[in-house]
Amino acid sequence: MSAPIPRSLIRATDFEVLPVSRVLRRGDGYTVAASPSNPLHYWGNLLLFDRAPEPGDGARWEALSEAEFARQGRVTHRTFAWEGNDGALGSAREEFLARGYELEQTVGLTARAGELEAHPRASTAVEVQALDHRPGADEDLWAQVIDIQLASRENLVDVEGQRDYQRTRERDLRELFAAGRGGAWFVARDGAEVVGSCGIVVTGGRGRYQAVDTVAGRRGEGICSRLLVDAARIASERDGARSFVIGADPGYHALAIYESLGFTPVERVAGVYRPPPEDRA
Repeated sequence: MSAPIPRSLIRATDFEVLPVSRVLRRGDGYTVAASPSNPLHYWGNLLLFDRAPEPGDGARWEALSEAEFARQGRVTHRTFAWEGNDGALGSAREEFLARGYELEQTVGLTARAGELEAHPRASTAVEVQALDHRPGADEDLWAQVIDIQLASRENLVDVEGQRDYQRTRERDLRELFAAGRGGAWFVARDGAEVVGSCGIVVTGGRGRYQAVDTVAGRRGEGICSRLLVDAARIASERDGARSFVIGADPGYHALAIYESLGFTPVERVAGVYRPPPEDRA
């Protein structure tokens, strides 16, 4: 049975940005999303259930995940999400937090092309450009992107493992762009230094933002505001993006930044994940 398109914008676009080699298959009451090229990707190897967890689902969902990913021996994390756009948690706290899982809640925001407007304090000191995804191109800039992503991750236990994941994710995205998917990876440069980065993957006129990061010492300078708006303009002009989707932690300051640029919250989704032993603090 083919996997249905998730009802949630966040979940649907989560699937759209997965690698070319992704596998989506239907189980009994859930969809399996697998990324064989990157088994370390928490949100690229997961089970998406049709409903929020109920009492007793903790052990049952874990057994289903073990069975589904048995063929991919390197998938040692566990990630579960569920349909719905109202943020319902069901029994997630009771069933999963005591088992060592982290709860992730995400606000989904959207904007039409042309609705995003530069913030009055957007940086004028940086230049925004799309990186060349072809092998061997812009390698210094791609390397700086990974350094920024690693620096933004708190409490990393396995730094080299995370670097391997980021490199593989970069490779998968470059292959996705090379295969004809619209969008690009964008950087904000101050001279030769990358001070901010984000990706946009365009599918059927819809662009999904990926991994928005700013160098820690340069936050508050309007770099993120400039980057997000310029990247959307380029994706609209070059790749025909008519709308954009971005996800934000409801408790993080980025949500207010996104709203100030013209994004509108439209949904809230939730999921849980448990890192593999080597990634647990």
